[in-house]
Amino acid sequence: MKYGYARVSTISQDLEAQLQALKNEGCEVIYSEKFTGTKADRPQFKEVLAKLEVGDTLVVTKLDRFARSTVDAINTVKGLFERGVKVHVLNMGLIEDTPTGKLILTIMSGFAEFERDMIVERTQEGKAIAKQRDDFREGRPNKFSKKQVEHALGLLATHSYTQVEEITGISKSTLIRAKRKQAAE
Repeated sequence: MKYGYARVSTISQDLEAQLQALKNEGCEVIYSEKFTGTKADRPQFKEVLAKLEVGDTLVVTKLDRFARSTVDAINTVKGLFERGVKVHVLNMGLIEDTPTGKLILTIMSGFAEFERDMIVERTQEGKAIAKQRDDFREGRPNKFSKKQVEHALGLLATHSYTQVEEITGISKSTLIRAKRKQAAE
C-alpha cells in the first residue's frame, strides 16, 4: 500500500500542493499535519510510521518534510528499510536499500539540513538588523490602536469590564494590562 505524508511548519502555510502531489502519485492513505519539523514528536508522522508494513511505500514530496536532520533522515529511512518499507521522495525518486541509494540519501539529506540551517541563519540576521531600528517591536502587532484602548479605558469610569468589552471588542485582560501600564506611567 502507498502511504503519503505531507507537512508544513506553520498554521498559515498551505498543504494543498503537497496533498495534490501525493494524490497524483497514487497514495491510498495520506497523513498530513501543520507541525514544525524541528520537533521529534509529530503525531501524524508517528501514526503513519506505525501503520507501515512489509511491502508498503512511504511517499513524501521532499526529504525535509519528514526528517529534521541528516542523521534523522538516515535513521528513519534505515529503520523503514529494516521493516521492508520502501521510501519514495518525489523530488528525488525511489530511495533504494543499496549502497548507491544510501549515498544519495546521505548527500540529499545533508543538503536539506544545510538549507534549513541557512534559512534559520538568514532569519536571525534579518531579526538582528531589524532590532537596530528605533521602531522595532518584537512580537505580533497590537490589535487595537492606542486611541481605541484609551477610549475603552475612559468607558471604564461608567461601565463594567464586561460592558466595555461588549462595546469595544477589547478583552478584559487587555484592558487590565492597559490600566496597569497607564498607572505605572
